[in-house]
Amino acid sequence: MIILQDTLISDDIIEKKFCCSLNSCKGACCIEGDRGAPISEEEVQIIQKELKIISDFLDPEALRLISEKGFYEVDEDGDFVTTCLDDGRCAFVTQDETGTLKCGIEKANEAGQTDFRKPISCHLYPVRLKEMETYTLVNYHEWQICKAACSLGEDLGLPLYKFLKDSLIRRFGTEWYTALNQLAEQKLNEK
Repeated sequence: MIILQDTLISDDIIEKKFCCSLNSCKGACCIEGDRGAPISEEEVQIIQKELKIISDFLDPEALRLISEKGFYEVDEDGDFVTTCLDDGRCAFVTQDETGTLKCGIEKANEAGQTDFRKPISCHLYPVRLKEMETYTLVNYHEWQICKAACSLGEDLGLPLYKFLKDSLIRRFGTEWYTALNQLAEQKLNEK
């Protein structure tokens, strides 16, 4: 475990190798699981404000769901999560001609229509955060659907924390990431 500022970081974050392999998994993390993507109260407000723009990038089925049930709900733990279609797909998921699932919010961002990239929980995946009273747990979520991503990461020698550099900086800041990078290099050199 690494302690950095107000975070407790699992050793897996620096030891595991990872690189998303959309050609292999086809975006399965956007459909698998027992609920939608975790979103913060702040993200709920941002998405609500940008929903009209984002809607232009969503499938008709998702638009119907959002119209009927909204784009988020509160799960059994009291957390905000995106609503999901009956087949488990997040309401914001779209599918391209190859069958790959992609985020409609991210497509709107890539098209320059919104500054909001996508929920941080999605951007950080396979890292999951758990907010405690005085610190944040930063953990690796190992999932069978990411097996190809782990293999590709191994082949490339790409540590998880380097693969997630942009999202970690987005969530914790450049100073935090620079410190993590230094701690990771120290720890790996000790082995």
